Amino acid sequence: MKRSEINAILLDAEAFLREHRFFLPPFAAWGPDDWAAKGPEVSEIVDNQIGWDITDFGTGDFAACGLALFTVRNGSAEAARTGTGKTYCEKVAVMRAGQRCPLHHHFVKVEDIINRAEAPMAVSVANSGPDGQVLDTPVTISLDGVVRTVPGGETLLLEAGESVTLTPGCYHALWAPDGDVLFGEVSVVNDDHADNRFAEPVGRFPDIEEDAPPARLLVQDYARYWRRAA
Repeated sequence: MKRSEINAILLDAEAFLREHRFFLPPFAAWGPDDWAAKGPEVSEIVDNQIGWDITDFGTGDFAACGLALFTVRNGSAEAARTGTGKTYCEKVAVMRAGQRCPLHHHFVKVEDIINRAEAPMAVSVANSGPDGQVLDTPVTISLDGVVRTVPGGETLLLEAGESVTLTPGCYHALWAPDGDVLFGEVSVVNDDHADNRFAEPVGRFPDIEEDAPPARLLVQDYARYWRRAA
């Protein structure tokens, strides 16, 4: 993805969130100079990959396969192992009409996907096999605390305010079939580097062509602009 494209997507997502009165923490608006002036006091943000995450999953077609996310809070791998500190994660995401997040599952993470506003959100679910294969066996899930068993590959349509709980090994794809969606994720500690298995080979984070300065930093930019010892 070009940095100029990422800047435009990110600023558009900011505006969409403001329109729906979802307000981000102050560091969401920091640019490269702001980050360069910070020291160890922001280690929690950097170490836990909290912040902006714009991805086309390596497809080169963000409009069809992509997400604009912001990780609002997240704990560490140590917290996940020991049950101390922040053992939870929260994300908010903007998914435009026609966009899709590809089919994947998590090895560890349990998450609630919540349609916060706007159009219905589609979620397909399937069980995974021991070698990562997508199974067509029935899937037992919880929709807002109501347990249901659905056929493998079933598509659920979540209206605004509705949610689904996705457990480890449950393949899921997300898309916006009819209009723009604001959705949230509440989960245990999130690790996007080690806890995603995609059904088809894709890239979790984009390769970036630096054709413009960053308007805001993505989580993968922190190492370039911030130094632990200020």
